[in-house]
Amino acid sequence: MRIAQVAPLSESVPPKHYGGTERIVSYLTEELVRQGHDVTLFASGDSVTRARLVAPCRRSLRLSDGCIDRMAHHVLMLEQVSQRAQEFDVVHYHIDYLHFPLSRRALIPHITTLHGRLDIPDLVPLYEQFRDMPVLSISNAQREPLPWVNWQATIYHGLPEELFRFRPKPGSYLAFLGRISPEKRVDRAIEIAKRTGIPLKVAAKVDPVDKDYFERKIEPLLRDSAVVESVGEISDGDKDEFLGNAYALLFPIDWPEPFGLVMIEAMACGTPVIAYEGGAVSEVIEEGRTGFIVKGLEDAAEAVRRVPELSRVRCREAFEKRFTAARMASDYLQVYERVIRRHPVDALKK
Repeated sequence: MRIAQVAPLSESVPPKHYGGTERIVSYLTEELVRQGHDVTLFASGDSVTRARLVAPCRRSLRLSDGCIDRMAHHVLMLEQVSQRAQEFDVVHYHIDYLHFPLSRRALIPHITTLHGRLDIPDLVPLYEQFRDMPVLSISNAQREPLPWVNWQATIYHGLPEELFRFRPKPGSYLAFLGRISPEKRVDRAIEIAKRTGIPLKVAAKVDPVDKDYFERKIEPLLRDSAVVESVGEISDGDKDEFLGNAYALLFPIDWPEPFGLVMIEAMACGTPVIAYEGGAVSEVIEEGRTGFIVKGLEDAAEAVRRVPELSRVRCREAFEKRFTAARMASDYLQVYERVIRRHPVDALKK
């Protein structure tokens, strides 16, 4: 099958550090290539892939000091996709709704995976206008604000099976991995560590938009706590050791998480997850098997004490059964085939 993958340009594919969407695009692209498909990846020029790379910009936009207008590069990419559309059997977009006006008029089958939150009032009139666009969710919870759009399937994220090494023995610290922002609630993680007396390692990036929040709310907590160590933003290569050597991953979110990639990364290492209830958490974590789902600080502290009840082997087995890149690619291929069958592309080409 001839497949185009269209990625955001803010991060490379895969990203050098933080970046969930671009990481999933990479895993999917490489797995499709491994299975023998002809894949073209539209992404920044510093991306690394075995697919054919078409790069609208030389470098990922977040790392480019000279980038002032990010939208200009994305519009250029959409034009490049349109110019080459007849080379593909299907175009798979990962850039939200940006392409909808073009894709509605395109002569090629297409789908869009929505990677972000959808509980935003501004989105309602847009998706009402584009009800015909075939879209996919990354969890059932993600769909809840817009249940009436043209959902094709829910496809959970997956990782290459060999990416993370299983570690049968628990480590000695709690781990927090992600962004420092109000919705990720690293402050909760710090308080859980204080209440349990178990050290916490925080590996997180701070986006410019969250810098003030970090300096006012989080930095004082990091300075004042004797049980917290901040290790900064880590690379993919560091993540295996960071998560694998943890006692448990803390995922104390305060928002409707669309998926939560770090949860399955931890499970791949055998590390159980303690997560606050919300969004896709209950779809990813099996209560009492791969982790605990909690509602408050006391609940979370008690869950930390109960970690010995959880099997690291079972965490890895759940990952291998539900969250591999091979399974993810297989699910997407089924959707590609269905969308191609429904699209009157042959008639339009005549």
